Amino acid sequence: MSELTVVGVGADGWDGLSPAARQAVEAAEVLMGSARQLALVPDVAEKIAWPSPLSESLPGLLATYGARKICVLASGDPTFHGIGTTLTRLLGPDAVRVIPHPSSVSLACARLGWPQDQIEVVSLVGHPLELIHPHVQPGRRLVVLSWGPHTPAEVARLLTDRGYGGSTVTVLERLGSPDETVRTRAARDWDHTVDALNVIGVECRPDPDASLLPTSPGLPDAVYESDGQLTKREVRAVTLSRLAPVPGQLLWDVGGGAGSIAIEWTRHHPSCRAVAIERDPDRAKRLDRNAASLGVVVRTTVGAAPEALKDLESPDAIFIGGGGTKPGVVETCWEALNPGGRLVMNGVTLETETLIARWYAELGGDLVRLSVQRASPVGGMTGWRPAMPVTIWSVTK
Repeated sequence: MSELTVVGVGADGWDGLSPAARQAVEAAEVLMGSARQLALVPDVAEKIAWPSPLSESLPGLLATYGARKICVLASGDPTFHGIGTTLTRLLGPDAVRVIPHPSSVSLACARLGWPQDQIEVVSLVGHPLELIHPHVQPGRRLVVLSWGPHTPAEVARLLTDRGYGGSTVTVLERLGSPDETVRTRAARDWDHTVDALNVIGVECRPDPDASLLPTSPGLPDAVYESDGQLTKREVRAVTLSRLAPVPGQLLWDVGGGAGSIAIEWTRHHPSCRAVAIERDPDRAKRLDRNAASLGVVVRTTVGAAPEALKDLESPDAIFIGGGGTKPGVVETCWEALNPGGRLVMNGVTLETETLIARWYAELGGDLVRLSVQRASPVGGMTGWRPAMPVTIWSVTK
């Protein structure tokens, strides 16, 4: 097909387009975009509104109209959470020309007076509301890409429930249009009805009793729903330091339990991914609930290793927290691990420690024995109560 052009369009429509963008639209034989975007430009070519779901229909549309000159309309900057990225991935960068418009984030920061390099951007377009959780931190500024008129109220409610009801919520509607509107209120007091085309600015202000849930490893044990199958806080922090989360990489959490390792790996960076393998269906459901409440997406596979590991994408890190003594588990994990990947296995029983010692002798790596003691009442005084020591074996492939 001939070169495809993607033109970013703002809420101000045709009047806000640059000369180059207007020329691209006028030269097109076919215009594609949402019904709202198509209505913003003149009828200079055949207009094709996106079907739903777009992801399944897009290749067929491009094949049907590929012999004609296509211009795709997008909201704002097409490569910022937009169709421009999808088309470039599908057709290759040499086949797509992008003419950007200011993004909704740049317009929002301009109105709010916020430096773009000091904010967090969270897209809730097609994503769970809970994804905002890792970004809700004291003093942080967020720009939230809304999925419709309901999103601001949902964000305000989440902030209030999280103990951030005093946060300032600013909703910017129809940015760049003649009827642009800006509304500001505390999260706990939000009661506005807003336009579907909106962006949300949040200044996070915790209440005095709000829980601190950083993205660093070692969240409090109490934030996890658990039946006891939980890697405890201090051990979790050391374990994750050995797994070494890297943006964009994939973790297998074998024997997921409450999911704490997979969840905190994924909270490290929005692009970190995790698959949790858990044989017990009830635990798997509990793991999913923990992931949602802490604002991440963890793919849960119900089944026992090593059988459940077949056909999974090769990982960059593997944690074996349960089922490691079953024949074939360590062998399968080591074979699947990408070069440069990290494998970490924890053990508290003699049987698991014996297995770890054998693999350590064969593959090398690092062995750490962690013993944690917690202060607790002893009569009218305070003493130390030791937890079971944990052996941590880590090795890089």
